[in-house]
Amino acid sequence: MEYRFEPIGIVHSCFTGKFGIPRQPRLVTAARSHLELFPEFARDEAYAALDGFSHLWLIFVFHDCIGAGWKPTVRPPRLGGQRKVGLFASRAPYRPNPIGISAVENLGLERSGGRLYLKLSGADLLDRTPVLDIKPYVPYADAIPDARAGFARKAPGIDRPVRFSSTALDQIAIADPSGSRQLELLITQILKQDPRPGYMDRYPERTEFRMRLYELNVRWIINSSEMQVVGVEQAEANQAHREIPGIADFHTNR
Repeated sequence: MEYRFEPIGIVHSCFTGKFGIPRQPRLVTAARSHLELFPEFARDEAYAALDGFSHLWLIFVFHDCIGAGWKPTVRPPRLGGQRKVGLFASRAPYRPNPIGISAVENLGLERSGGRLYLKLSGADLLDRTPVLDIKPYVPYADAIPDARAGFARKAPGIDRPVRFSSTALDQIAIADPSGSRQLELLITQILKQDPRPGYMDRYPERTEFRMRLYELNVRWIINSSEMQVVGVEQAEANQAHREIPGIADFHTNR
């Protein structure tokens, strides 16, 4: 049997590149995003009483993985990319049906420019991710304190301070003069999760990395004692405004 689902909206996220996205939701609380509801789903009555729930489940599409296929085993980053587990014992995005779930903080609804948005905190979603459904997070049923977590027993992270060069701080001040994006905190929280691939310990000579946030390229250097952010620069115009192939179909035809 086959089923066809239509997205109800699309996420606008600070994560404009895949590298740097936290591997689970709510690990980077400074990550702000908003879900733009498509017109037919932007009816106020559809969200009545939603403000009573502090957290929500989003069911979404791994749109950047469509057509990539899947394999029965994967190498999770939590195991250093060196051990295989079954696909269904992981949250890998390359799946027979590329859908995911994310528990996020609900910051409320907002109307702007004739559109309805749901404001979110802590989402681990790539910019322009299509969302299929929203469900309230219900603590008495959804929170299981004594659940076993297999090979993912504790939150990922790296015990090294994150420092910013004076150049990077100046660039942050230019890129976000009002401070509304909380760029310094956002970058710090992301780097403390160590976004590098799990197999990077095999390449100790690789010390400089970069990621995309909003329309910015963030560069940092890592060594045995710290991580230093050395650049927060505007991306080239063709990078900052690139479209994800195929995603336009989700909103221009609605």
